[in-house]
Amino acid sequence: MSEHQAQSGPSEAPSKLEVEQEGIYGKYLLHSRSEIIFVLRAVLQKGSLITVYFDQGRSFLLTALVDVDAERGTLTFDLGSDEEMNNRALKADRFVLTTSLDKVKVQFSLKRLELTKHGNRPALRSAIPESVLRLQRREYYRLTTPVANPVRCKLTITKPDGATVPMDPPLLDISGGGVGLMVKPEHKEFFKVDTAFRDCRIELPEEGVLVCNLVVRNAFDVTTKSGNQHVRVGCEYEDLPGTRLTMVQRYITRVERERKARQSGME
Repeated sequence: MSEHQAQSGPSEAPSKLEVEQEGIYGKYLLHSRSEIIFVLRAVLQKGSLITVYFDQGRSFLLTALVDVDAERGTLTFDLGSDEEMNNRALKADRFVLTTSLDKVKVQFSLKRLELTKHGNRPALRSAIPESVLRLQRREYYRLTTPVANPVRCKLTITKPDGATVPMDPPLLDISGGGVGLMVKPEHKEFFKVDTAFRDCRIELPEEGVLVCNLVVRNAFDVTTKSGNQHVRVGCEYEDLPGTRLTMVQRYITRVERERKARQSGME
């Protein structure tokens, strides 16, 4: 498996993973040892790929679980193929691991990784974590918005000197839970986690203007295959009225229906 510097591409570390935001996601944390072991064994059985972030998220390696030993209280992971990255990980003092299990996010923190052997092969070992985040929220269908004629979100950013500047970043996607915005790298500082934007206006074609409050929940640096860079900012609706949610759902349903019609040649 390959490892990379976090700056190398679209797998870049988010500015803050959900497991690090206990105030928001604390209710999804598992503390029962039996539940934690059950989830970790399920990740093991599925062979789910795990991203291990370290050096304050600046570096990461990709691995998978190869053993969950409840009696000894240890986890064993594949050793990566990049020796330098493995050595750096062995020297780090904090790790945040993220994976998915049946489309549910699973995240946890570790304090130490050490070199061991598994089946006569080098591997990484750690203690079983004291808590695991299993983000099993209601899932919304996420619609990728048109690229040729992008939907835009009109909002206002506030500079450090108090000056306000209007912006209209394009949407990357939209769901009943929030939107993904494409933001220029030089504007990333205005979209930090927990930043709130009031009275945002999103014109949904054939539906009308969606007025909503948005709160930034995550931000990812992305490098496309062509080498272009942008920041994907994930925003959650705050107190969105039912009538406006219905507008979003109508838009998503119609666009998806039109896409399927085009694909099947029915248009």
